[in-house]
Amino acid sequence: MQYLHSMLRVSDLDASLHFYCDLLGLKEVRRKESEKGRFTLVFLAAPDDQASSEEHQAPEIELTYNWDPETYTGGRNFGHLAYRVEDIYALCQHLLDNGVTINRPPHDGHMAFVKSPDGISIELLQKGDALAPREPWVSMEKTGTW
Repeated sequence: MQYLHSMLRVSDLDASLHFYCDLLGLKEVRRKESEKGRFTLVFLAAPDDQASSEEHQAPEIELTYNWDPETYTGGRNFGHLAYRVEDIYALCQHLLDNGVTINRPPHDGHMAFVKSPDGISIELLQKGDALAPREPWVSMEKTGTW
């Protein structure tokens, strides 16, 4: 398992970039804009982690800016922790067998979400290419939030 990033929702991207980059000294390593999804993702790395970030896309902070105004309450501005895993199906089965709810099953063989006992969302991403879709994951319903 490899730690990837923590996601933070931000309400003012320019102010957040000023804080994280200009004041704290983090570096912007990549950016994704989605017209359809109406959001911008900006990935930041600490200077000593920049080479690793550029090569492995880890460790990073992901700033998520939703273009439509939204008020974040109850910690919703903190999004999730993300880990790259060797076999997403095997890990999800292990978690399920031990009483963990798979909130967003790996329908696509690539991504799943679970929650910690304290309600922190954990994103699991398949290392390399997505695995071929298979049961029971393809048919498993999403549950709760993530």
